[in-house]
Amino acid sequence: MNIRNTTSKERMLKKVRQALLQKSENPYPDLEDSPLYMEEDEPSDVTFARELNAVSGNFMYCDGEIALVENLIAVVEKHNIRKIHVWEPSIQQLLQHYGFPFLTNQTDFSDIDAGITSCEALIARNGSILISNANMSGRVLSIYSPIHIVIAKASKIVMDIKHGMAMMKEKYGNQLPSMVSVITGPGRTTSIENKLIIRAQGPKSLYVFLIEDRF
Repeated sequence: MNIRNTTSKERMLKKVRQALLQKSENPYPDLEDSPLYMEEDEPSDVTFARELNAVSGNFMYCDGEIALVENLIAVVEKHNIRKIHVWEPSIQQLLQHYGFPFLTNQTDFSDIDAGITSCEALIARNGSILISNANMSGRVLSIYSPIHIVIAKASKIVMDIKHGMAMMKEKYGNQLPSMVSVITGPGRTTSIENKLIIRAQGPKSLYVFLIEDRF
């Protein structure tokens, strides 16, 4: 009687079939509770600043409104900004109080130099900014502005995206915005020659001004 030799492929398929027959509903029950990243041992604002700078962003801590305006003036002078758009009422009121000039036109901004927006959250883990279309700036200013300036309260810093989404869920309930985006550094892409190109899409410069919750 001849017994056909079992090939390595047949043995492998047999093991796969056995594994499929014995599979459980959840073969990795502790996966969701397993940490994806190592725990950070530094404050979240320090982590965010480090990671933002690592992706070519610029972090500026402002200990008050006057420091915020002074830093804005420094950025304006550095980049020779002439037309800066602000559409959100809370930021408009803050800048108006200190006589800082800005434009509010939302129909013709093709020659815009910079745009100032708020955000939904700052993601410390990778220096990213969570934005949505729930505020008046929507996605437009963050895309069309050559220089995107984000003014964020310190309470907006969270460690991971899931914490940012949880913050939005608490804020909006079941009426979540229809568009949520994550911005990580200025617009960039890589050419065929593997050279980094800034502002292939989106802004060429990104600034985040962090201020305490006072406005």
